[in-house]
Amino acid sequence: MAPSSTIPIGELSRLTGCNIETIRYYERIGILPAPVRYGRFRRYDSAGVRRLAFVRRARELGFPLDTVRTLLLLAEGGGHSCDQARHMAESQLADVLAKRADLDRMAAVLGDLVEACGAGDAGGCPLLEALSD
Repeated sequence: MAPSSTIPIGELSRLTGCNIETIRYYERIGILPAPVRYGRFRRYDSAGVRRLAFVRRARELGFPLDTVRTLLLLAEGGGHSCDQARHMAESQLADVLAKRADLDRMAAVLGDLVEACGAGDAGGCPLLEALSD
């Protein structure tokens, strides 16, 4: 019988908002340590919940898994290296801002094409013509 201080994978998923298959994947690649097993059932402790919540928040901010690994090491190392974490966050911010600029450009082009399509020209569809060029 599993101790009451541990939770099954379904509860971990519910608590963190992380898909069960994603949790299993994180275990396979070493982002999450292998949990205690009772028979064929995984059981997680509060440290596992905190670690997965950390990973999920980092992923929501777009950090790649390799960077998440490093951030976990920094967070668990005791001698937090704020400079190293800040450098990784600055790099991620630059990536996010570049992607946002790309999305803004795409939105402007699509907006122009949608507006041109709305003109109802009988000569053809500007959107389809632009995609064909």
